[in-house]
Amino acid sequence: MKLYLIPTPIGNLEDITFRALRLLKEVDAILCEDSRITSKLLQHFQIEKPLWQYHQHNEHQKTSAIVEQLQAGKTLALVSDAGTPGISDAAYLLVKSCIENNVPVECLPGATSIIPALVQSGLPSERFCYEGFLPHKKGRQTRIKNLVEETRTIIILESPHRIVKCLNELKTFMGEERRVCVSRELSKKFEENIRGTIAEVIQHFEKHEPKGEIVLLVEGKK
Repeated sequence: MKLYLIPTPIGNLEDITFRALRLLKEVDAILCEDSRITSKLLQHFQIEKPLWQYHQHNEHQKTSAIVEQLQAGKTLALVSDAGTPGISDAAYLLVKSCIENNVPVECLPGATSIIPALVQSGLPSERFCYEGFLPHKKGRQTRIKNLVEETRTIIILESPHRIVKCLNELKTFMGEERRVCVSRELSKKFEENIRGTIAEVIQHFEKHEPKGEIVLLVEGKK
């Protein structure tokens, strides 16, 4: 019995590791966010395994039953749609429950968007804080206000249709001269990194419609 947390590519399928592929072939079943997305990955690598839906909307209902399967001797893999499970998606409750019930847990190293975005942003990378997705409404401005005095580089996940709004909100509280980097479509054909002051990056996206998955890096307060 064991639970494996297995990172999957954020774009380029060549980024999956040999060990990840071996374990996906060996486990009894795979827990996934969206079976359609995971099926495409498995088909590409000619892997056939049962898929069990496990995501943020059903984790409270399914965690106990999954732990029981593990305790009965099953070996399971948990994957997200892209990247490392547990980073802005379901995993915490299951990992916590496994630990409490003496079920071994192992997380493989592998694909994630936040570290490549940070390293190639040109902003200080020796110390950083990860904020994930900001609240859409309630508590959003409070969260941004709390980041104004942060001295470390800040990592935020954002959708393309909200990135300009987010940058304008940051400008309001941090000023237009704070430096940022918007990394989008990492590891994919149209990967792009837009670097500059908040004002400059806003001007860029007012002329060029943002598309794809986005990681926003914000310079810490000097």
